[in-house]
Amino acid sequence: MKDELPHGASRSSQLLQPTAYSLQPSSSFILHPSSLPVRVVVIDAGYDDFDQERAALEAIGATFEVFGGDRHDRAGKIAFSAGADGMFVRWTEIDGAFLDAAQGVRSIVRYGVGHDNIDIEAASARGVPVCNVQGYANHSVSDHALALMLACVRGLRIGIDPAFLRAQYASPPRPRLPELRNMTLGIIGLGRIGGTLCAKARGLFQRVLACDPYIPRERFDQLGAGRCDLDTLLRESDIVSAHCNLTNETRMLIGRDALARMEPSAIVINTSRGPVVDEDALLDALEGERLYAAGLDCFWDEPPLANRDALLAHPHLVATGHYAWFSTEASLELQRRAAENMVAMLQGGIPEDCLNPTVRNV
Repeated sequence: MKDELPHGASRSSQLLQPTAYSLQPSSSFILHPSSLPVRVVVIDAGYDDFDQERAALEAIGATFEVFGGDRHDRAGKIAFSAGADGMFVRWTEIDGAFLDAAQGVRSIVRYGVGHDNIDIEAASARGVPVCNVQGYANHSVSDHALALMLACVRGLRIGIDPAFLRAQYASPPRPRLPELRNMTLGIIGLGRIGGTLCAKARGLFQRVLACDPYIPRERFDQLGAGRCDLDTLLRESDIVSAHCNLTNETRMLIGRDALARMEPSAIVINTSRGPVVDEDALLDALEGERLYAAGLDCFWDEPPLANRDALLAHPHLVATGHYAWFSTEASLELQRRAAENMVAMLQGGIPEDCLNPTVRNV
């Protein structure tokens, strides 16, 4: 792994501006003659409705179906999606075996930014273009990260407990409660979300550092962030907030070695992907008072399994259930743009969100 933020952080981190919807026509993306029926499926449900997707696809004459089985029924999802021209995915693992079994899938849209559950290389080898939806949750995730920071700094896990409130009324939940104006925020990944967080944080913190070797120096200057390597960020930051994609290089990025380089007064925030943080090492650091607090919105296993009960019960951990992405506005934009990306591919375009734009549909 490189000294700074590994490759992958900037695949979703070019600009803060919303993704443009200009399309590059490419005959390689035309799925089949328009005289044949087009079928598009959703294999991971969970949204209140799919009205935007259904309307957009029916407008081009496509049929739209939502899988109604159990979320863990992989075999059922394969059978359901077989022969579909388009497939919407949230959490299901899409690998070569899935695509080989679900013969006929011709395009994939992943709801969200992260795409670690989709084997892009396997999809490309089979001529299947894959899109995600970049930039839709810049504000909701950065807002959530700030909320976790404030909750950790102000000791809210203990402070809002009714028993503590009554027994220790007017007393602080921890002997030391710092102020943001005297703190340094370190952002790992200065992409769309990390950049939005930086812009919001400049007026709150004494200093903002950022680590992302794939973002030009001019962008750091534009956002007012100090550019540094990962080691410097860990050593000098009071709060370390992760905003990177999950790749082989970012997996366990914040592990025992990284935590050992941080001050005992430091705070770790993760709203990116669970495996970016070594949860065993994090618990050890909290229990050993080598870390002040942590705020997590994502976990290795989602939802967390029983082996994480001790971590979830720790009084200096603030945990939420992977909903940093959600706001009323972000949710609507996510589904609308997912539908737009699918329609674009079905009509022979290459959306800007395409993760393998050179693939040739076969």
